[in-house]
Amino acid sequence: MKRFLVMVALVAIVVSLGAYLSSSSAQEQQTGTFHGRKIIFPDSSIPRPGRINTNYFFVDSREFTPQPPPGNETPGSLACVYHLVSGPAGCPIATSTNVPLGGVGAIAIVDAGDYPSAASDLEAFDNQFGIPPADFQVVYASGTKPPVYSDWIVEEALDIEWVHAMAPKAKLFLVESVLCTAPQCATDPTWQAVAVAGKLVAENGGGVISMSWGDPEWPQEVQYDKYFTTPGVVYFAASGDSGIGVSSHPAASPNVVSVGGTYFNRNQQTGDFENEQYYTGGGGGDISRYEPRPAYQNIISNIVGNFRGYPDVASDFCCAVIYLQGWGSVGGTSWASPTFAGIVNAAGRLGQSSKQALTLACGEYANGQAYKGPFYDITTGDPRCQVGWDLCAGIGSPRTYLGK
Repeated sequence: MKRFLVMVALVAIVVSLGAYLSSSSAQEQQTGTFHGRKIIFPDSSIPRPGRINTNYFFVDSREFTPQPPPGNETPGSLACVYHLVSGPAGCPIATSTNVPLGGVGAIAIVDAGDYPSAASDLEAFDNQFGIPPADFQVVYASGTKPPVYSDWIVEEALDIEWVHAMAPKAKLFLVESVLCTAPQCATDPTWQAVAVAGKLVAENGGGVISMSWGDPEWPQEVQYDKYFTTPGVVYFAASGDSGIGVSSHPAASPNVVSVGGTYFNRNQQTGDFENEQYYTGGGGGDISRYEPRPAYQNIISNIVGNFRGYPDVASDFCCAVIYLQGWGSVGGTSWASPTFAGIVNAAGRLGQSSKQALTLACGEYANGQAYKGPFYDITTGDPRCQVGWDLCAGIGSPRTYLGK
């Protein structure tokens, strides 16, 4: 009875969300468990030949509720753990309320399909956590509004809310697109959208772009790496969620900062942060079969050989609170990518390219500085995890704004 009343209340609050999630594709899903919690992969995150997939999953339930579900990281709790703000000892979720206040230039998110309530949902998320209001604009890459795709609006909510939370002073663009080949359209972002995003960021002072989607590698992918070279822009992409299949490109591109996933272990009694580890079946990583090893990875040639290894860095990938006409819980490297991109933007360096940023980070690793402040070495959770760079988390997760 209680569950029924909650559902009735939810319907009254989120009628439009119910319409978004009523499509047949939204009902197709694959479930599993993660650290004792139920996870549900939406149709858009299940890799299928010939399409690009998202890299997020629902945690515990697909339902969105009137109040934030407990036990999920907030902007304040994550920023506290990563030493971006001052906070209480242990950074418990409930009392870690300080949020980042930085940001420079511009940030662009590239996604597929229209998100009609993007501005109002972002405002509600900001108000809940005391985040400064966004200078936010939705841009249609082709000049025409694309259709709504039920699973992709969850991706878009996650992306804009968390990248803005990490760098609220940066101008934020959501670049929406759809790939159409007569007589129908596919639920894929377009390379045109990536180009439009690069132009927008460059024209607004430089900054970062985050792409939380991907595609299993294919021989011709190197032809598309040119889209990640706009001067004054650093590109980020989700490395994929290996529990369901790694989405390797654009994360495998040497022109992109590939972001993998980690997990916060918290004390079950106090809620205090205890440590961060990789979780087998979590954030994906691999060695490309097609992308040659870039010069910045020469220092790890003994690990990757002659091809590009990834991820480069990592961030928490489970579990985050989001707002989409109601509150939900999600995870995945789709969360890790915009989070890390926002942290880099707020660091204020305004790198000239992804390669420059990665050369800097790998140089710190080579000089033995990476784990003395700027990054946290992830050494547990999987046999592949080791001291130094590895295929679990690359250099590691962020600690402070140094070296970003």
